[in-house]
Amino acid sequence: MILLNPGPVSLSAGVRQALLGPDLCHRESEFYDLQDELRAGLLAAYQLDPGIWSAVLMTGSGTAAVESMLTSLVAENGAVLICENGVYGQRMAQICARYHIAHERLRGEWLQQLDLAQVERRLAAGIGAGRFTHLAAVHHETTTGRLNALAPLAELCREHGVGLLADTVSSFGAERIEFADANLTAVAATANKCLHAVPGIAFVIARRAALAGAATRAYYLDLARLAQLQDERNTPFTPAVQVCYALAAALREFAAQGGRAARYRRYAALAEQVRQGLALLGVAAVLPPEESSVVLRSYRLPRAHTYQALHDVLKRAGFIIYAGQGTLADSIFRISTMGEVATADIERLLRCCTDFLR
Repeated sequence: MILLNPGPVSLSAGVRQALLGPDLCHRESEFYDLQDELRAGLLAAYQLDPGIWSAVLMTGSGTAAVESMLTSLVAENGAVLICENGVYGQRMAQICARYHIAHERLRGEWLQQLDLAQVERRLAAGIGAGRFTHLAAVHHETTTGRLNALAPLAELCREHGVGLLADTVSSFGAERIEFADANLTAVAATANKCLHAVPGIAFVIARRAALAGAATRAYYLDLARLAQLQDERNTPFTPAVQVCYALAAALREFAAQGGRAARYRRYAALAEQVRQGLALLGVAAVLPPEESSVVLRSYRLPRAHTYQALHDVLKRAGFIIYAGQGTLADSIFRISTMGEVATADIERLLRCCTDFLR
């Protein structure tokens, strides 16, 4: 089965084989060697200085990393402005509400770009009698495939003296992330998307200076505690050891294949192959390529056809695609090109779509 959903992804033979690694106690030096390799590999993906940045691992999905980032890096007396133009922006607001973190939601249309002028007005106005300490946004909003540019958000953060917290769950490892910007405080991501590993390990890459002043709202997801113990070659809980084996194999493949830039080019070529092939069939992309991530793109369902019918035909042919969410569920479908997907796979997908539409 070829997975064209936005994670988990179709695995390489090497990553799948790595899951069969030897049984290993997580309190032994061999595991700490593995943990060190993972943390170094994640920083190396964007050539980050380990003296400035810390890659902090946790067992969980990408949402665990986002929750850990928000609950730990927004101080007890802090406040966060959350930019929303999709489901995952909404999820950040729901996390803040659950932990009673002072926040304000800047809600935008799902099919529209973030309104930077509105972001600037809200940052300038503050929240209640105070000011925002952070701005939170989703880099790749998988709801539609939109890529929200981080650079202009970081510029606004610099002007207003706030830190940027980014959900890069489905962009880390492929899309450009401006780590050099001093106002980017942290990003949250996961192993089973652009890194081509398996579900179960997530991570936050945070500035060490931010970790030094982190809050302690959470217990299992206490980012500062996790970071400190991992720096000491320790771990507070039992991690998913076999999943760590798989991530190590995936990071080695990532580096051997040319790293982030090569993965971006690979995704871009496959995404354009899908877009152009569907366009010839009269199936329009929801967003123009320049506004979309190369990781996933959304397409309008042809008239007189349902998502379920298209899904079922493609599943019988060996492909899994993804439905729209919320109010878009009946009008769009989504195709991701992460994982072990080749040009020949996309050619066969397009032939199946041709047969279906005819």
